[in-house]
Amino acid sequence: MEKQKALEEYIQSLEKVAIAYSGGIDSSYLLFVANKVLPKEQVLAIIANGIMVPRKDYEEAINFLKENDFQYIEVPYKPLEIVAFKENHKDRCYHCKKALMTMLKSVAYENGYENLLDGKNADDLTVYRPGNKATEEVGVISPLAKFEIGKEEIRQYSKILGIPFWNKPSNSCLATRFPYDTSLTEEGLKKVEESEEIIKCLGIEKVRVRAHGNIARIEVNPEDFEILLNNIKNENIAKKIKDLGFSYVTLDLSGLKSGSFD
Repeated sequence: MEKQKALEEYIQSLEKVAIAYSGGIDSSYLLFVANKVLPKEQVLAIIANGIMVPRKDYEEAINFLKENDFQYIEVPYKPLEIVAFKENHKDRCYHCKKALMTMLKSVAYENGYENLLDGKNADDLTVYRPGNKATEEVGVISPLAKFEIGKEEIRQYSKILGIPFWNKPSNSCLATRFPYDTSLTEEGLKKVEESEEIIKCLGIEKVRVRAHGNIARIEVNPEDFEILLNNIKNENIAKKIKDLGFSYVTLDLSGLKSGSFD
């Protein structure tokens, strides 16, 4: 717990912090720790409400804030107005994160908070994350990365602190379900989101539905293949997904792979 102690001392030294809150375990842990070591009126969570976030995840994030009586602000965000995001260029994440964090930092400053923190962790520094450069340029502080706290440590610390979803599978921006240079639309993003919810209703927590034009390619962990295949006929999974606008539904035998389009 030495890293968490160092994190707590660092946050205390800042005295007053705003946190870019996504609802994921990383920013939830950071927010929880901040509220643990600082008075609640000196911690502000700022959550962006945008089409890139699955609605269920967003609702769960808001519930977490309310249940813990954390101070927060919701701000609307429209990533489809950013050309690089809408056209889904490979540097999409950089442009989206730059615009988002610039907006959140402005909101923080307007509400009297000079320090904006995010949940970037040590593991995020080892994979392709073009958004990392954007947060650095905007001047966002990433204390989890600063103190070399990785994902598994965050989960274990969160479990000890009593955060109920400490082991919740990571999710990602819905834009990651499409090949680069495929134009994104609100309809398309909602289509993959709803397709994934259909599969999650079977009890499969980790799923990605990748959209290749009119083809839906399902990625789940190999140990979940049997659950999916046993329910395809009974639950009419393929038909439900086709009804959303896909012509073909396939299962990727390679299994779930994070960032498979990178």
